[in-house]
Amino acid sequence: MAVLSERLDMAEQKIKEPSFRQNTRLGNEVGYYIFDYPAEEELYVRERVEMIRKRYTKNSVGFEVGVFDLYEIMNSILERKGYMRKCYDMEKKRGFQKVSTAVANLMRVNSTESLIIDYIKERVGGKQVIFVTGIGKCYPIIRSHTVLNNMQHVIDSVPVVMFYPGKYDGQELVLFGKIKDDNYYRAFKLVE
Repeated sequence: MAVLSERLDMAEQKIKEPSFRQNTRLGNEVGYYIFDYPAEEELYVRERVEMIRKRYTKNSVGFEVGVFDLYEIMNSILERKGYMRKCYDMEKKRGFQKVSTAVANLMRVNSTESLIIDYIKERVGGKQVIFVTGIGKCYPIIRSHTVLNNMQHVIDSVPVVMFYPGKYDGQELVLFGKIKDDNYYRAFKLVE
């Protein structure tokens, strides 16, 4: 496997291909991709994702990269609804697991009508490539498989790349290289 910087270069080349942005695979499958990387390289990946986002704008290359950090989206929704202070208080009284469950329920993470999916959907349009980030930051409240499964039902006009701090072998995700998810994914590995 290529080193991370080379893989990110290859990912950038891939998103520039018109066939990639047309968002259809064999059998008309929607273009959902996973870019896995070692969790300890999180800060480097964030930096490179931001560089890519700035480089690709509709004015400069005819399409843009939309970056959606799940953790930041979750926090903005909690702030907007006035629940952030309530979450802090609940965690002190009842523990993190209760807060995690309450926030997941509030966000409707197990539904195609998820507030997070709605947030992304409202901001997707036209000539874009979507990068989903923040997977590790929002674990275990928001699970990547739930986001992928629900997003595929409502966002099918643009390619989506999930940046995953762990390993993806084309079928299974292993968060942080340690936490195995037993779900099967209909996503393609962006680059080896």
